[in-house]
Formats: sequence, C-alpha cells, structure tokens
Amino acid sequence: MKKWIAFVLAVVVLAGIHESTHALFAVIYNDYETLHIRPLGAEVTYKTPVNERSGFQWALISGASNLVTVLMGYLLFILGKRFVRSHNMFVKTAIYYLTILSLLFDPFNLSIGPFIYGGDINGIVIGLGINRYVIQVVFFLILLVNREIIARKLLPMYGVQTRHPLFRPLL
Repeated sequence: MKKWIAFVLAVVVLAGIHESTHALFAVIYNDYETLHIRPLGAEVTYKTPVNERSGFQWALISGASNLVTVLMGYLLFILGKRFVRSHNMFVKTAIYYLTILSLLFDPFNLSIGPFIYGGDINGIVIGLGINRYVIQVVFFLILLVNREIIARKLLPMYGVQTRHPLFRPLL
C-alpha cells in the first residue's frame, strides 16, 4: 500500500510542478486566467483564445513546464545515490517514482502525446514557429535516451530487477 501511495504522491508532485510552471509563465506574461482541478489532473486556462496566440511567450508558457520537469528528473537521478541510502523507505520509493516519471512523462507528452491528445506542443510550435514534427522527433530521442538511463543506471541504483521489455537496456 505504501508503494502505491508513494507513486500517487510522485504523480501529484510532478503534475503540480508541471502545471504551476505553466501558471507562473502565464502570470509573467499576464495571460493567466484560472486553474481547473479535474478528475485526472489540473489544467491552466489562459486569457488569450487559442486562435489568437502568437509570439515567443507561448513557447515559454507551453514549454517551460516540460523542461523544468525533465531537468528535475536529471537532478533527481544525479542525486539518486543520496536517496538510495535513505533509511526512510517511503521517501526513497517516492523519489524513485518521481525520477522515473520526470524522465519519461514530458518527453512522452511532447513526442507521442500529440498524436493522441495534442497538449503543450501546440503552444511551443506557435511560439517557436517550427514544424511540430521537429519537436516530436527531438523529444522522442530524449525519451529513448531517458529510457536507457532508467534501464541501465536508475533501476540498478535502486536495486530493481525486471524482465519487462520496456525497462531492459536496448544498447
């Protein structure tokens, strides 16, 4: 039961950081309207309608949250040896899940996610003025690299052994 609570806590922390970064940049650019709490998470609503959005600020409003969470994943991975030695199993488990989610969620969100639900990529495309497939390819490569980091380094660091094909080294 504690592992599930640690996992849910990691999901809530990741979603909170992701959405609060959207909100922070929307406030900076005076485009924040409200935060909606939904059954499957939270969502920031902006003042500017989608069809009227333009400018680099949309790359920041939409994309900074993705960079923040992925960078947090790298930081947690680098600091992972400190958490592995923790005697508090709940904290250790929560950090483990938060690291995995941070490394995988937003690269998935910007690479495969747009084919399913759209999401943050639309604002990034508007803000940077580049083809969405370029962003998707870059973040798919990041997803593959992060998956390899998890399979080769993170799982062994935490003493996790698995035969699941998604978490076995490819190279």
